[in-house]
Amino acid sequence: MSETPAVQVDVVQQAADRLQTAARTGVPCRPVRDLIDRDDVAAAYAVQQRLTAARVAGGASIIGRKVGLTSVAVQEQLGVDQPDFGVLFDDMRYLGGDTVPYDAVLQPRVEAEIAFVLAHDLEDGDLDLPQVRAAVDYAVAALEICGSRVANWDISFADTVADNASSGAFVLGPLRRRLHEFEPGDVTMTMSVTGHEESAGSGRACLGDPLLAVQWLARRARDLGDPLRAGQIVLSGALGPMRPVDKGAQVVATLSGLGRVAVSFDEGNRS
Repeated sequence: MSETPAVQVDVVQQAADRLQTAARTGVPCRPVRDLIDRDDVAAAYAVQQRLTAARVAGGASIIGRKVGLTSVAVQEQLGVDQPDFGVLFDDMRYLGGDTVPYDAVLQPRVEAEIAFVLAHDLEDGDLDLPQVRAAVDYAVAALEICGSRVANWDISFADTVADNASSGAFVLGPLRRRLHEFEPGDVTMTMSVTGHEESAGSGRACLGDPLLAVQWLARRARDLGDPLRAGQIVLSGALGPMRPVDKGAQVVATLSGLGRVAVSFDEGNRS
């Protein structure tokens, strides 16, 4: 990423400090768009990079990326014409059937998607769709537990980018599928929250094909000097609407060809 202009350094740090304080205390903060312009993509990613560096310095490991804003409807809602991305850390990962402390993620909302695990780096070449397909080791059904450090999810594009694309945690299902066994764009999804169907959708809702979302991320990551690497996990984006969850909620999503992934929330306190 190009260097942030010197005049912006102070506000970038102020925005990072505000979001970091919210994450540490569990008290959501006001948006950061009073510090960085709501459409300033470079400044927003600079804030995200500050927060990522702080997490890594604190001992967290980066294990992948997530793509957000893959729905045209959501892009229109925020007035943007592109997805965004965030970083996945090792302490965000759960497995299907796990219980997540409710307070581990601020203002949690859940969405179902496809997670891809890479067998090869996506650094060289055209990064066309055949190359992206060939780089995928396998895919699993996944739940993303989105969270916002910004009070009441009052976010603009810059707010969500700065806040690590509103990342919180994610859950990986048990069934691994190679790309010759299913077609991501043809996947259909239903998701229930505590026994009530709350969301439905398909692979086509994710930029037309979840693999196109991976391709977008691969090109963007390489342009920014931090390409996707073998072994990393990529959350490709929601297949249907995101839904809020309450304490004690049980979430189950079923994705055709990829099976079922479930998670429960207890009423545990933040550590």
